[in-house]
Amino acid sequence: MQLAQNLDEIQRNAMPNFKFAGQSIGDVVAGLLPYLFAGAGLLLLLFLLYGGISLMLSRGDPKAMQSAKEKISGALIGFIVVFAAYWIVQILGRMLGIEAVIQTF
Repeated sequence: MQLAQNLDEIQRNAMPNFKFAGQSIGDVVAGLLPYLFAGAGLLLLLFLLYGGISLMLSRGDPKAMQSAKEKISGALIGFIVVFAAYWIVQILGRMLGIEAVIQTF
């Protein structure tokens, strides 16, 4: 209870009535999320292409092949992190009944 009051007081003092074109910062973030996920998918595609092309152009050089494989692995791990984050937020939003989270995606 005390923590919530302290956070409210900090927000009022640090950013009084912060608005971005008439919206709160939460509305701005909620509006950007679909574009961020689309950007993450596009980056995944680009990194996979870059890693694949690097692998093809390595010509059997072990160092170059290892570097290309690391690029591909990094892209896939990043995708898994973004995918897991999306589903964790969805599951928690539904379990806790937070309509704003459910409607954002």
